[in-house]
Amino acid sequence: MSKVWEENFSYNAKNVRPSPVREMLAVIKQPGMISFAGGMPAPEIFPVDEFYEGVHILKEDGKNLLQYGTTEGYPPLKEFLAEWTSPRMGKVAALDEMLITTGSQQALDLFSWAIIDRGDFVITEDPTYLAALSTFYNHGAEFLGVPCDGEGMQVDLLPEIIEKARKEGKKVKFIYTIVNFQNPGGSTMTLERRKKLVEISHKYSIPIFEDDPYGYVRFDGEHLPSIFSLDDAGGVIYAGSFSKILSPGSRIGWVTGSKEIIRKMTVFKQTADLCTSTIAQALVAEYCRNGHLDKHIPVIIDNYRVKRDAMQESFKRHLEPLGVSWVKPEGGFFYWLNFPQINTKDLFKKAIEKKVAFVIGEPFCTKPGSGIHNARLCYTFPSPEVTEEGVKRLAEAVQELAQIATV
Repeated sequence: MSKVWEENFSYNAKNVRPSPVREMLAVIKQPGMISFAGGMPAPEIFPVDEFYEGVHILKEDGKNLLQYGTTEGYPPLKEFLAEWTSPRMGKVAALDEMLITTGSQQALDLFSWAIIDRGDFVITEDPTYLAALSTFYNHGAEFLGVPCDGEGMQVDLLPEIIEKARKEGKKVKFIYTIVNFQNPGGSTMTLERRKKLVEISHKYSIPIFEDDPYGYVRFDGEHLPSIFSLDDAGGVIYAGSFSKILSPGSRIGWVTGSKEIIRKMTVFKQTADLCTSTIAQALVAEYCRNGHLDKHIPVIIDNYRVKRDAMQESFKRHLEPLGVSWVKPEGGFFYWLNFPQINTKDLFKKAIEKKVAFVIGEPFCTKPGSGIHNARLCYTFPSPEVTEEGVKRLAEAVQELAQIATV
């Protein structure tokens, strides 16, 4: 490393936490590799033709769309989202209660700018979305992890965690949760726990960040009310994304909350990227206005349900006899596997030798040493046939490690 850079890096640059998934892309792209690692949608069901129908808007309104847009977002898209999300949100959001972001990942970053001071504490599920942990960490946050079970975050543990933290002088700034088909755990928070979480938020005056990129991709059961809709105090902010219901390449997300927090996030977005691509917003808005989004979501659900079930059956055939366990998700993208007695760092190395990749569990956890027996596998990208072969290879890796351990 050049000395001139080493001497001038900021504190944040010296301590930045990279994405484990992004860092392993070179490994994943090896020829013949079967990857269950990245949370990638299935490209064969991207609505290419339907999306292309909206291109005419560039001809009709190109002089405006090719110009700088407003930081708050493209009004026609916001108007559509306000109406379309209203059943889930419990109301039609006002336009100043909504911000269009460059993917929902940016919503995490902007919220962090508005809320986190170095040394603050964030309450999260444990495990939780690793890119959220990286974002909060890079803004200087520390973590209080709450264990999860098949019904999501164990909310009843929160009062003791919060009171203990406050007695120790820790400043708890917000609670971060993925309530539907949690990444990576796959569980969905029950309605009873959602209501309890709102009560705790009110009692301790701690806001909630409800991250819901997978909520519309439900295979089984009924949709549950959002935490946002259960709150009447304006203390919940809700983030959604087109990445999982249209395409990640659109890079369009949105966030809904009280106008006070939305305004602060908007000001930070002004300095981050001025505005999300107006062209991308307009194309997404036209796609939605033509009714394609509502027609496409069932296509996604049908495709992913088949793939989830195929992975489940492969697990039963090849991994369950080896003592591996998991929670069957009702929707979303991921399985979270538990490999008793096996460190998944070792398993990853053995699996790569067999040309199959996954993400180890440790980066999803708030405590060092946690998640060492876990792994996250994505089922949405590979075909059922590829999944079967990949799980078979993974089982072979497990067996070989077990044999080494007994020698």
